[in-house]
Amino acid sequence: MYLDFLVEIPAAEGKITTKPKGNSVYVNYEIGRDYNPDKKYNVPKRVTIGKQSKEDHKMMVPNQNFMMYFPEVELPDEKFNSSRSSCLRIGAYIIVKKILDEYNLSDILGSYFNDKDLGLFLDLVSYTIVCENNAGQHYPSYAYVHPLFTESMRIYSDTKVSEFLCGMTGEESIGFLNDWNASHDHREKIYISYDSTNKNSEAGDIDMVEFGQPKLDVGAPIFNYSVAYDTKNAKPLFYETYLGSIADISQLEFMLGKAEGYGYKNIGFILDRGYFSKGNIRKMDGCGYSFIIMVKGMKKLVDTLVLENKGKFEEKRKHSIRKHKVYGFTVKNKLYLDDEKDRYFHIYHSTGKEHGEKEELEEKLERLSKALKNQYGTDYQLSDTEKHYFETFYDSGGILTLVREKEDVIQRELQLCGYFCIVSSDKMTAEEALDLYYSRDASEKLFRGDKSYLGNKSERTHYNESTDAKIFVEFVALIVRNRIYTKLKEELERIDEKPNYMTVPAALRELEKIEMIRGHDRIYRLDHAVTKTQKTILKAFGMDTAYIKDRAERISEQLKLIDNIGR
Repeated sequence: MYLDFLVEIPAAEGKITTKPKGNSVYVNYEIGRDYNPDKKYNVPKRVTIGKQSKEDHKMMVPNQNFMMYFPEVELPDEKFNSSRSSCLRIGAYIIVKKILDEYNLSDILGSYFNDKDLGLFLDLVSYTIVCENNAGQHYPSYAYVHPLFTESMRIYSDTKVSEFLCGMTGEESIGFLNDWNASHDHREKIYISYDSTNKNSEAGDIDMVEFGQPKLDVGAPIFNYSVAYDTKNAKPLFYETYLGSIADISQLEFMLGKAEGYGYKNIGFILDRGYFSKGNIRKMDGCGYSFIIMVKGMKKLVDTLVLENKGKFEEKRKHSIRKHKVYGFTVKNKLYLDDEKDRYFHIYHSTGKEHGEKEELEEKLERLSKALKNQYGTDYQLSDTEKHYFETFYDSGGILTLVREKEDVIQRELQLCGYFCIVSSDKMTAEEALDLYYSRDASEKLFRGDKSYLGNKSERTHYNESTDAKIFVEFVALIVRNRIYTKLKEELERIDEKPNYMTVPAALRELEKIEMIRGHDRIYRLDHAVTKTQKTILKAFGMDTAYIKDRAERISEQLKLIDNIGR
């Protein structure tokens, strides 16, 4: 960690060397030598003790190593705010601020927080995105090296963060969700992808934590968390938390009521098969909501339709959906016997999927057959899966003597390999239905991003209030991070090459390299020019070098004012 002042580069003859790296020149100090028996000479051991000043090459910005190896050096008087680093990372902060302004999030949140608390809330949002972490104890380290939204860019302790989260009542999140959803155009037709996940918690006094059916079972109680995502405008709309023991299929009815309460009328829902039930279908019909649901081709609900239409479309060019590498065909039918409406069954076939599923089935049968033959001569009783594929023969003593494949069952499954089905309530083509269903890919990435890149696999809280508050922070962070993802994806589609730095984590790491260094005159300045890679990333957000310079100057002026007030 670099300190807040300049010192003279030590006059340690023969032991001080400099090494340029990137746009900085590092000052190294030799602390000893190790003899290399293979090469038969001593190899110097060096540590970095600072960065050479750009204005005065006899001076440097020291780090902690300097304090260790040169304790006798008299340090300058405290001229600067020692609580703030002399090197601030501004790139990701500028991106986050632009998106907050674009979505008017600061103003919406400002209705529910005073200026001081609003700044801390936004800093926690930024911290969650940039550091991919939700642990409050690490926030001060982030705040030390970044510009902040708090008044006077004040750095709060982890204790203050904890007090802030515990002090939130729930009115803030409820009010925000009402205003955020009211800001959207409810007249346009949109499809909402609705999905859920669960989060582990070993904390004590949290009402919604229960043992349930976790996606990743670590033996801990869970709570459920779901997000409704507007696939057309690429925005998270609202979220829910509910008891860990409640199944997704049961929660959908309550979510529909919330969507209605937020004023959404002309909408459809894109759901996975976990939400399919007759009751949920009727509830969506009753609300006047459309739906698109994926149903696997081998499910009993649609396998008859698949077999009836097999051979009608798989080799006809007019049914080719090239961008998804499938063939598609649409038929009308009822979802269940007493269904009052015709639904649209979009049947798809993929040659690649067919080969893969057939090979998977063959390997499965081979594995089961081998295991069952090893049970000959015993009283082994087959599992349900084994009974599905094999018929068995026992002798009079109940000893297994023979197993034989059920040819009709296996033949039927082989015929269904490579097929899958999507059901829609609205009339549309097979291609339109598949496009809409695949648009939920963004919401699935949203959940992966929430758990993997926002550090939210579990909540590190112990009370209801702080848990609710942290989830609220994470949802606002999710809105911002999703916008970063969308803008990078759009830019990637516009350029010919496919660089690996256009993912959100890689782009943020690259933007963090845009730094401002504080000089001996107490003024922060950009440390180096914006790189070609950074320019490509910034272009996705409508920014260029001039924009960064302008924002850097604003940050510098703000810090200069803060520093003058503090003296």
